[in-house]
Amino acid sequence: MTPPLYLGLPMWANQDWQGSLYPRHAKTDLLGDYAAVFSSVEGNTTFYSGAPKAETIASWARQAPPNFRFCLKLPARVTHEQRLTQLDDAWAFLDAFAPLHDRLGPTMVQLPRDFGPSELPKLEALLRQWPAHLPCAVEVRHPDFFHKGEAERALNQLLITFNANRVMLDVRPLFSTPANGHPGLAHAQQEKPKLPLHVLSTGKFPLIRFIGHIDKEINERYFAPWHRQLKLWINQGKTPFLFVHTADNRTSPEMARQLYQALGKDIMLAPLSAFAGERQTTLF
Repeated sequence: MTPPLYLGLPMWANQDWQGSLYPRHAKTDLLGDYAAVFSSVEGNTTFYSGAPKAETIASWARQAPPNFRFCLKLPARVTHEQRLTQLDDAWAFLDAFAPLHDRLGPTMVQLPRDFGPSELPKLEALLRQWPAHLPCAVEVRHPDFFHKGEAERALNQLLITFNANRVMLDVRPLFSTPANGHPGLAHAQQEKPKLPLHVLSTGKFPLIRFIGHIDKEINERYFAPWHRQLKLWINQGKTPFLFVHTADNRTSPEMARQLYQALGKDIMLAPLSAFAGERQTTLF
């Protein structure tokens, strides 16, 4: 059964989550424990390293339940080095994940910060040939796409035409205060683009990347307006994807749970399962 909303983190393998999301001494097969709690995951590793070996993909297929969704990223080689000029490499990447095609959420096309309006024909060529049975989401970072002018209108119309989802990167909590010497916060502020948030759905799967602060109250304050918007999209028959980050991601599982529980006051959502590390603790 399709949930009204998919919830996930930027990855599933993080040693900082041992003892909470995972058992304290967990080593392998983390995906099974992750998927017992969260319904989706960002595939950030594919952005840097491309598709893994076939046996790795087969292992993911065995561990992930039918209702789980992987939101992989096209490799940077396709989007940043080739700048969408060699689409055969994009199709080869999608073909490599054939064992997971029934469990793919929107594959993310993260474009370079200097990929501007003049290169929209390249994006159109990609979307025109995109496999109809696989959803797609596009993340732009060029400032011209955030000025509500002709360039942004052209981008949004292109995405609507091909039923592609525009990724909404919400960095407001991250940049809400100075880093004040906190290394994780400083690194995240340096790494993430400081772009305005434009809330709109151009496809069936609105995709939000919520980049949190180290302060829980700041995160809750900035997330509160999303309650109404997510409820609206769900009532319209859309299925949102929400990915929760924190500055250093050490506490992203806990923050995701807190935001999800708060959202459950406005939207009928299934409760999240207890984290494996917490379940293990109750045995002793």
